[in-house]
Amino acid sequence: MPRLAFDIAFCAQLGKLQAPVRQGVLDAWEKFDRLTLEQLFADPGLKLEALKQARDPHIRTIRIDRGTRGVVLAPETGDTFVLLRVMPHDKAIAWAVKQKASINTVTRAVEIRDIAMLDELTPAYERAAPAPEQRLFAKISDGDMAALGIDGTTLRQARALTGPEQLEVFAPFFPQDQREVLEYLAAGFTVEEVWRDVVAVHLADRSTEPVDTTDYETAIRHSGTRIALVTASEELREILEQPFEAWRVFLHPSQHKVAYRPSYSGPARVTGGPGTGKTVVALHRVRHLLRHLRDGDRILLTTYTNALVAALRAGLDSLVPDAELRDRVDIMTVDAFAGRVLSTSRRPLRSGEEEAHWEAAARVTGFTGTARFLDQEYRHVILAQDLRTREEYEAAERRGRGSSLPVAARGPVWETVREFTDRLAAEGLRTYLGTCSEAADLLRVEGPRYRHVVVDEAQDLHPAQWRLLRAAAPRRPDDLFIAGDPHQRIYDSRVSLKAVGIAVAGRSTKMRRNYRSTHEILSWATALLHGRRFDDLDDDHRHDTLLGYRSALHGSGPETYAASDREAELEALVARVRRWTAGGVRAGEI
Repeated sequence: MPRLAFDIAFCAQLGKLQAPVRQGVLDAWEKFDRLTLEQLFADPGLKLEALKQARDPHIRTIRIDRGTRGVVLAPETGDTFVLLRVMPHDKAIAWAVKQKASINTVTRAVEIRDIAMLDELTPAYERAAPAPEQRLFAKISDGDMAALGIDGTTLRQARALTGPEQLEVFAPFFPQDQREVLEYLAAGFTVEEVWRDVVAVHLADRSTEPVDTTDYETAIRHSGTRIALVTASEELREILEQPFEAWRVFLHPSQHKVAYRPSYSGPARVTGGPGTGKTVVALHRVRHLLRHLRDGDRILLTTYTNALVAALRAGLDSLVPDAELRDRVDIMTVDAFAGRVLSTSRRPLRSGEEEAHWEAAARVTGFTGTARFLDQEYRHVILAQDLRTREEYEAAERRGRGSSLPVAARGPVWETVREFTDRLAAEGLRTYLGTCSEAADLLRVEGPRYRHVVVDEAQDLHPAQWRLLRAAAPRRPDDLFIAGDPHQRIYDSRVSLKAVGIAVAGRSTKMRRNYRSTHEILSWATALLHGRRFDDLDDDHRHDTLLGYRSALHGSGPETYAASDREAELEALVARVRRWTAGGVRAGEI
């Protein structure tokens, strides 16, 4: 029976599709599920049409609604069709006639390239290219290129390029997997690194048998990281209505390798720029751990804010439909976990109360500094370094505090901090970070509560919170899995994981592939950050960079708007958002 599968590029469109279009996709899928091949080609509503002037007879279109068409890969043999894109009618036809499908002889997967654009660009670049030794890939042999899955057509085009800027011109038209190989090589990664991190993860079949480059049915089965087969209309409806569901189907091989590694010998960390799928990887890691969880063991999935907790809970509900299995995962903020550990009735200080209590403590001790200074010293020196005595505080380093504080001046600060914490205890009050510190102390006495701890948005956690999480799980394989991005830090909680007893050396992975922003937007944004330094969440002396980050998507470049004042800026922003939402863009996707 025929079936309609989905390419990852189509799933990237989901958040932008209006409801009637999504319904049209579902209706088309149901026809493929219900009709025979003969009935499909004869169906007047579907209009599974060959295209005049098409570069590849395997590329056809189908009707989604009156103004929208889907572009499909329609093999000559076999029953599986692949929906590649959904576009307005004329754009769909214009795009489809330029595409060519092929089967990669290394990965054995289906590939799509814009052969018309590549044929148009290549001769001009070849004529303008300098001597071969001055070209972008001069140091990479043809044999190495072939071993990495670069076919003869792409090789000719790649050999004409002189720099990364020219590669950017060609990139949207290359087959995606081959494009990724070239981008990594251009960024300075070795052939061995590219094979390990880009090519090998795609190899579902390690067979040495020759590849039949006409057998698309088999090639589609080998394209599981790019093409998804949906088996029920209810599953497809859920995917169409909730774009996050697409990631339940698709997980890039580099993400899958991290999320489903059988075991890590200790704490593991994944970092990456915005949109690289760190949260998706964390959720898939929870799913993997649940599959191997022993009776009586539990998992803590934690993050920084309640809004993020809600998102994680919704994501896990989608990813793990078994409610009984999900019940073995506690999802909460680190602060909520600390309160649960202590089972305390002491109320956390409300916004604005803390300053009054610091001022009251200063009046008792005679300290003449500001409440803000005391609060920052307490958070970023005393609690951050877990200082328990006046002597420890007087000997402590105060890196990052901006101004020095002589040892003689630290005594009054320490006494005021003691007065502050004593006053809170007497009044049945607490600070969130102080609670985390106390909870960590209790767990070190009573023992861990969880077998595994998975942390999302790790970049904003305070050292006191990290010590709590370290104490929450025993020091065993797969104890902590950490996802974060120093480039997205909102709060000033710089921390060295090593300093809080969490060693990730040899178990750290950086995600470089962006799924949220187009290449054009990502390039524009990273240029703004050029030269900025970000610590890497592990060692204050090492810094993270955006080297090698690239997008899986292409689109128009960002537009800039210069406003005369803040009010005009906000008015322009509101007007733009209203245009987007009126055009069918979901507010949650902005």
